Amino acid sequence: MTLDDDFPRSMRDEGVRERRRLMLDQLHIAPLAAYAAKLRERGSVEVPEFDPLDGGTNARYLFLFEKPGPMTAQNGKRKGSGFISRNNDDATAAAAYDFWQEARIPREQTVSWNVIPWWNGTVKISKEELSQGVQCVRELIALLPNLRAVVMVGRRAAKARPYLESTRLKLFTSDHPGPKVRAVWPDRWKAIASKWIEVREFVESGGSDA
Repeated sequence: MTLDDDFPRSMRDEGVRERRRLMLDQLHIAPLAAYAAKLRERGSVEVPEFDPLDGGTNARYLFLFEKPGPMTAQNGKRKGSGFISRNNDDATAAAAYDFWQEARIPREQTVSWNVIPWWNGTVKISKEELSQGVQCVRELIALLPNLRAVVMVGRRAAKARPYLESTRLKLFTSDHPGPKVRAVWPDRWKAIASKWIEVREFVESGGSDA
């Protein structure tokens, strides 16, 4: 692993992005890269890659955000990384990086994704798009045999709950680590780390409520 590239906003560097792309055929990430490639067959949307520095198919934690932002896309006004990554060059990714560090959740046990897995030029989410996105979450979970917990990050991510409640997985929610939450609800923003610590304690306990 190129751990020297693992710091906030490192994906602003094209060399870092290229090193991640060269890792997409590694055993832990290749099935998820194939899954993302299949989603791209929809056309007219951009589907970012999973980050190979994360756990891939070995993940025990799924952090399910809302929808990719423009800094995951490679064809916008600002060239993004092409990855869902805590190392992306944006404030939300940088804040999430710090919260994961504070919660002491091992990166190699996590995978990050979105309820809506594609960027289509708008942060808005239609009812039809949500339905399609939840089906994509079903397909993703089938590729994660070691998964123990799902953290729905943000209000719109929590809309996947009706499906996820029917799984064997423990569900958690937290606020979104974006600038809007930080500005409007600073206490809730600061509490994100404690929510994620709760998730780690559950998984480290063996994944039992007892």
